Amino acid sequence: MKPPLRLDEPLPILTPREIHASLSRWVIGQEPAKRALAIAAYSHLKRVAMRRASREVAVQKSNVLLVGPTGCGKTHLARHLARVLEVPFHVADATEFTEAGYYGKDVETMIGELLLRASHSIEDAQRGIVFVDEVDKIARRSQPARGGAGQRDIGGEGVQQALLKLLEGREVHVPLGLGGPQWARRDTVPVDTTDILFVCAGTFSDLFAYAGDGRSLGFGARPGAAAARRRIRPRDLVEYGMLAEFLGRLPVMVQLDELGPEALLEVLTGPPDAVLRQMRALLAADGVELDVTDGALHELVAFARERGAGARGLRAVVEEVLAELLFEAPERSGTRVLLDAGWVRARLEAIGPGIAGAEGPERLAGA
Repeated sequence: MKPPLRLDEPLPILTPREIHASLSRWVIGQEPAKRALAIAAYSHLKRVAMRRASREVAVQKSNVLLVGPTGCGKTHLARHLARVLEVPFHVADATEFTEAGYYGKDVETMIGELLLRASHSIEDAQRGIVFVDEVDKIARRSQPARGGAGQRDIGGEGVQQALLKLLEGREVHVPLGLGGPQWARRDTVPVDTTDILFVCAGTFSDLFAYAGDGRSLGFGARPGAAAARRRIRPRDLVEYGMLAEFLGRLPVMVQLDELGPEALLEVLTGPPDAVLRQMRALLAADGVELDVTDGALHELVAFARERGAGARGLRAVVEEVLAELLFEAPERSGTRVLLDAGWVRARLEAIGPGIAGAEGPERLAGA
């Protein structure tokens, strides 16, 4: 385990170009998002270093809001950003939290969980990254949204209000020993969130219907649709149900696009953690060598796009196609297996009839 940094120890600063290059090794496409995160991360590192030299520096945080369809790489980006910066990282689901005083998690628990990731080093936790997913699910549900009147919204507007102090930067008391039902009665420690970088993300799938366009296309539309080309404005998010004060504490807003076929093909084979690389490693452990033709790769990508789940759905498709081979792998030790387009089409037809044609002979063969 890496020892915690000392206050008098110089903080390594990566340039935005270096951060962008490191992210590009793992994340395919989404260039605007990678550049925006690289700048925000660089500013974050400089801010921490400047505060170590002088506590009077008044540089504010550049918290980030990522808006994009499922499977476009939002969580993947944040996770590898934390890996590049070598800081503690925690993924929180906004739907788990409620307003203080109600049954459910208080927002302070996400800082306590970050502290656990930092091996209870407060110094390390205070320079970490918290990724808050599904923030679109805590949009204000009470009506009318614009006036703010209505019944108490403990899982929507209440959570947004509770997050304000964390996003802006306050000293909060977080519980130790999370996990029990009576965590609120446990001992607490103070943690300053001033230097914790928050990256929030959401799909906002029906955003344009709420924004007054009269369309329910949103991100579910195929590439080329008018809704997919429109830039999201803060006003659209406010009308959707997000508090203006909440958005004001997320100054960097990045809109991610749905991955196209070329990007998905690269996701399948390119990065060090590509799906096919993982499958080849799993089969190699059983002594099975796997080869996949270009035609088979295109069939996999086409089916994943038909499902509309992006890069996340790509792994599910590959798992389903290779399920039989993975089951038989121990008995096929010492063989070489070739997957071509015809065999993949036949398997995909069995998974989703009518989506892929079952043309051509079965070509899954061991040599």
